[in-house]
Amino acid sequence: MTMGTRAAKASRLVLRIAPVVVTLGAVAAAVPSARKTWDIYMATPWTRDGAVRAYVVTLAPEVAGRIVELPIADNNLVHKDQPLMVIDPTDYAIAVKLAEAASEQERANADNLEIEAQRRQRLSRLATSVEEQQTYASKAISAQAAYRQALANLEQAHVNLKRTRIHSPVNGYVTNLLARTGDYASVGRSVLSIVDIDSFWVDAYFEETNLRAIEEGAPARVKLMGYNEEIQGHVGSVARGINVANARPDQAGLASVNPIFTWVRLAQRVPVRVEIDHVPAGIRLVQGMTATVEVLPRSATLAASKP
Repeated sequence: MTMGTRAAKASRLVLRIAPVVVTLGAVAAAVPSARKTWDIYMATPWTRDGAVRAYVVTLAPEVAGRIVELPIADNNLVHKDQPLMVIDPTDYAIAVKLAEAASEQERANADNLEIEAQRRQRLSRLATSVEEQQTYASKAISAQAAYRQALANLEQAHVNLKRTRIHSPVNGYVTNLLARTGDYASVGRSVLSIVDIDSFWVDAYFEETNLRAIEEGAPARVKLMGYNEEIQGHVGSVARGINVANARPDQAGLASVNPIFTWVRLAQRVPVRVEIDHVPAGIRLVQGMTATVEVLPRSATLAASKP
């Protein structure tokens, strides 16, 4: 065998072995990096399944009538106790006057019967009987009860008149306003909603495999889809219950269990409430916005607090 033949065989052997060696080397180098990435993911869980939430106050009139004043517009910022709407107070003002007159009449009647009852009590037994004294005493008591009822009706009339003016119970934004001046407002039927600007938080839905690394009070970073800046927050609480399909009873009240059980089991997502600590300037929070949430270890808070 010549030297050229040997060199050719060695070259072919190197070409065959080289890809295997390179592949094994790449795998060996990637394993520590992948392990580190996995450890970081488990230590600082994150999810893109998050949403901005806020309490929405739904306002419904407690008295019926036509809307005569509506000094607000859709998406307006309103403050607590700010007037929002006035329902026609005419009928309710008349009801107050009628209740005042009725209460005065009942008071006069009660006073007269009380005087008559006391007069019967002072008369001798020859001038009046025990039965007559008891009758007038009962009438006086009934008249006092009727007077108290008239006062209660008067108070209710004042309350109804006051309810014709609706004020904002919170600081927030009017949303989806469809009512207009001249519309008829019914009792208990919603006419407007206000998003409470002091109540924003973020609901993050984490897989159950991440919950062991999530502690209440741990710092969290929130990034909204439409902004590059990060919102600072902390884990407020973790939900203690989600819907279980197999727990739904059937018509007979028995558990309705799915007979099909797949080998691939998907991790359930559990809501984690993230309280907002700081919102960078320029970010406009909107109920329902999409958010990405990352929860840091609790030790990050302790380390940041040390001088």
